[in-house]
Amino acid sequence: MRRVVITGIGALTPIGNTYASYVEGLKNGVSGAGPITRFDASQFKVKFACELKNFDVEQFIPKKDARRLDPFAQYALIVADEAIQMSGLDLSLLDLDRSGVVWGTGIGGFETIEHDISEAALWTGEPRYSPFLIPKLIGDIAPGHISIKYGFRGINYGVVSACASSTHSVISSFDYIRMGRADVMITGGSEAAITRASVGGFSAMKAMSERNDSPLTASRPFDRDRDGFVLGEGAGALVLEELEHAKKRGATIYGEILGAGMTADAYHMTAPHPDGLGARNVMNLAIKDAGLNPADLDYVNVHGTSTPLGDIAEVKAIQSVFGDSAYKLNISSTKSMTGHLLGGAGAIEAIACIAAINEGFIPPTINHFTDDDAFDSKLNFTFNQAQERVIDTALSNTFGFGGHNASVVIKRFKE
Repeated sequence: MRRVVITGIGALTPIGNTYASYVEGLKNGVSGAGPITRFDASQFKVKFACELKNFDVEQFIPKKDARRLDPFAQYALIVADEAIQMSGLDLSLLDLDRSGVVWGTGIGGFETIEHDISEAALWTGEPRYSPFLIPKLIGDIAPGHISIKYGFRGINYGVVSACASSTHSVISSFDYIRMGRADVMITGGSEAAITRASVGGFSAMKAMSERNDSPLTASRPFDRDRDGFVLGEGAGALVLEELEHAKKRGATIYGEILGAGMTADAYHMTAPHPDGLGARNVMNLAIKDAGLNPADLDYVNVHGTSTPLGDIAEVKAIQSVFGDSAYKLNISSTKSMTGHLLGGAGAIEAIACIAAINEGFIPPTINHFTDDDAFDSKLNFTFNQAQERVIDTALSNTFGFGGHNASVVIKRFKE
């Protein structure tokens, strides 16, 4: 099998609009939560979310072009550009037939679906729909736009597996390169779902925190008083490249994708298996695929959504997989800072693992106030403050509605 390395990174998150600023946000334990500004949420049970800050799309994309893109596709183009610039790829020297894009989103053009269709329904007589309606809302349009912009003529499609979408896209890209079907892949995910329907729908499911009196501290993974996730938005992108291809052009290598796993809970539409069966299986598969033992890992970036059932199931799975070596791990949920980016979550959390490896720190699980007796107190959840640590190998978990589980192992690059 060919080796697959990471040569470019792009991030657009509620705690930083570039990879560098995102890393600083992670180091400093910044909360990205605040009152919703996208719409008037005064009549909603949930009035806060993790929105992007100081973001103006016209700084990145001309106004005319931006109007033809749903925000989730705008975000995808922005982070893909940062990742490609960071990678130093010379497109004139690239075999574009062996360069592709696989991109994840859980929902796609949610704002377009909600706004444009609702606006058209208000017309009397024949409804007036925009000719851009369909191209804006379909989930596969983001990788399409990326390939068009850079001329990548290789593998190109979108992945939808709820909150596991962008991790599945990373795994697919990893597989295509190691199997020899591509040399370079742009991959990741994006989501822009802070809308009336999305907030209302998740709230009706009782899935989101209702801590309106304290948005900054509402995302509380592993805390006794956690009451649901906080909705986030943004995107993350990686340039994955075959090792010899990267070395030949003198690329800087930020890490290596070593292995991956994918499973299903086959249990419930939205709830995790209570014993974390699917989570346990997917971590075991990823570690085995990487050719490692559980004791070889240093850090697990958990799915950790701050839901009462989900956090317990994932920790049960970790203890089952790692046994006594679980006590040597650092565990953290960066969703405590960014909120839950749904289909974009796996991408920015894989990037958090890459940052941990390159910068020598563990991102914290912030907003911890009260221990929960359901969790073993000897486990290191990296509460409230980043910890310095040399990290060689990290595992990133993402799980989605429908019982979709995906894990990826990322390792410090060594010849």
